Amino acid sequence: MDPFEITLSMPFKQALEVVEAALNAEGFGVVTRIDVQKTMRQKLNIDFRPYVILGACNPPIAHRVLEHDPRMGLMLPCNVSVEAMGEDHILVRIADPDQMLGCGSSEDPVLGELASEARNRLTRVADRLRRGASQNDPEAKPWQRLNHLTD
Repeated sequence: MDPFEITLSMPFKQALEVVEAALNAEGFGVVTRIDVQKTMRQKLNIDFRPYVILGACNPPIAHRVLEHDPRMGLMLPCNVSVEAMGEDHILVRIADPDQMLGCGSSEDPVLGELASEARNRLTRVADRLRRGASQNDPEAKPWQRLNHLTD
């Protein structure tokens, strides 16, 4: 099982809210949002399933990465995709910071440490989503849906 792939059983819009709330709980804000479905329709006149790519940023980690090596800005932010696989069947994928930064701790110990910190936080995001996937009340607000996940 890929630790950065999560399946949610809920409507697409609700899944986006829940994913954003889980990211926020770990200090990540969404700084970019790419609506792939809308882009495919506008640019290619193609009907595509609901699919959004969120650019998630943890400002303290991003600042430390950029201070250490400004070239790493090309690898930021951390991408999270939310994709409808069917009605109320959503697949969430989170980019692994270790792979995105392409560094082992032996190559650059500082980047390795920062990638590990981001990876640990994103692993907790994935765990929150997994724990809450079957316990969500569709009528609840996003922060209410995640209250039981922050324990």
